[in-house]
Amino acid sequence: MSTTDPLAVLGSLPGVVESVDSVRKAVDQVYGHRVMRRRSNEVTSEAALRGARGSAALAGADWPLEEVRRRSDFGADPESRTVGAALRLTAEAGQLLSVWRRSPVQTLARLHLVAAGGAVPDETVGRPRLAGEKVTDDGLLESALPLPEPEEVAARLDGLAGLLLAGSDAPALVVGAVVHGELLALRPFGSFNGPVARAAQRIVLVGSGLDPKSICPAEAGHAELGRADYLRALEAYVSGTPEGMVAWIAHCARAVGLGVRESVAVCEALQRGAA
Repeated sequence: MSTTDPLAVLGSLPGVVESVDSVRKAVDQVYGHRVMRRRSNEVTSEAALRGARGSAALAGADWPLEEVRRRSDFGADPESRTVGAALRLTAEAGQLLSVWRRSPVQTLARLHLVAAGGAVPDETVGRPRLAGEKVTDDGLLESALPLPEPEEVAARLDGLAGLLLAGSDAPALVVGAVVHGELLALRPFGSFNGPVARAAQRIVLVGSGLDPKSICPAEAGHAELGRADYLRALEAYVSGTPEGMVAWIAHCARAVGLGVRESVAVCEALQRGAA
């Protein structure tokens, strides 16, 4: 492990290793299910739906799963637009793996375009916010988190992209958690920062090979843990202390584990012929 790889250093901290091991075991469990041999596409589709529902719930649109499943109009009101954004992001994330490997910042811009879907003024979509532009976000501003200035946002986005492009020996869970936490902390866009951050984590977990079929919806796990715990864990991340970083990664690990549990239940239902 190189000391010049801060993500790998983070991945070696006490508490993080245990979180990584627990996630790896959970993911292996669902990938080893006999249903995955023939019906993995169905599990992937259901995981995408549950992940989108979870991401929307964290953004303030906590709809029942069946409501998300049956609806086709997602533009009538703010909650509908939030659910629609989460669904579009989940569908788009899997198409952006190659772009992510070349340009994480370009990928984030694309994710914001997909999330916005014409819901916000065109001049603010698909680019980091400028000085004086407001952030309309999904409950994050209700916390005590400071909102970084655009200059800091640009510098930290460049730094994050540099780390990702340089490659890391860190486990996928750690990389995904850092990407997720950093984007939430920065809130680089004027809107939809939470859904974009969670979609970026999904891309990391899929692209890393930890969850290549995208069947472990961490967003569903985050929603099950609740927004209050999500914000507390994020505040720990923003503190920048080793303890805070470990707490955030552990929270993300629990969320992935709960997402795995969702997909195991889907596999069991498929096996029984109930879904």
